[in-house]
Amino acid sequence: MISMGQADFLAHLKAAALATQACLADAMQPMGDLPIAQGMRHAVQGGKGLRGFLVIESAALMGAPRAGAIYAGAAVEALHAYSLVHDDLPCMDDDDLRRGQPTVHKKWDEATAVLVGDALQTLAFELLCRPECSDDVTIQLALIKSLARASGAQGMVLGQAQDMAAETATIALTLPEISQLQRNKTGALFEWSATAGALLAGTDPAPLRRYAEALGLAFQISDDILDIEGSATVVGKAVGKDTASGKATFVSLQGLAQAKRRAQDLVDEACESLVIFGDRATTLRSAAQFVVSREI
Repeated sequence: MISMGQADFLAHLKAAALATQACLADAMQPMGDLPIAQGMRHAVQGGKGLRGFLVIESAALMGAPRAGAIYAGAAVEALHAYSLVHDDLPCMDDDDLRRGQPTVHKKWDEATAVLVGDALQTLAFELLCRPECSDDVTIQLALIKSLARASGAQGMVLGQAQDMAAETATIALTLPEISQLQRNKTGALFEWSATAGALLAGTDPAPLRRYAEALGLAFQISDDILDIEGSATVVGKAVGKDTASGKATFVSLQGLAQAKRRAQDLVDEACESLVIFGDRATTLRSAAQFVVSREI
């Protein structure tokens, strides 16, 4: 049975996803119906919208305008979608299924998928430049600079490179090395999403950084667990690939039970970091619990 708190969180999550999806649809409307535009729309469909949700909720917590937060949330969802399109390519993870639908390179072709990813990445930064996001150039630049760093060679792209190198390494990664890899590959965008609201409000993002760091790592451990316990039908993508390839993960190094305990400890840490915000952070606490209880 879903509790009242969980129901409230799910309602907020759905509302945020609808808002960011509408923003992206509006931004793509002038692009016409060429394959690249079709692929972009396909790539942003479905998914949980958790990163956009974190932007919108952190903005609400910090008193930033919701309208601007929706644009920033749409930006990070576009950037996340680009990363998935490229990650699914045969030269990377080589996946045929994403969010329950054929991946872009399977539905169209590899060249189209590369261009779709490129276009979604640039769209993310365009959205942050729009006055609807913020009419304060200082805030716009802070959002752009921090997202570029989080998604580039000091963040997400670095993590992806580390992940690919680990697949062919003769020595398996240690737990601290996997943690650092995932802080880059997954955690960096979570951190940007959870602190973007503070940037939109022109306030210090530090109080939300600890929450974001714990949340991002818990999310990745949960992904590793879903690769063992989930089904492709429910998860919406291939499962069991890490085990089949012998890849070192939180589960393979710690065992399933310990990995679940570690994920819950991180959720507790994330929730504890929000104490200073009192009841105003209830939805963000529910988001942390969702990360380890989700089936997708």
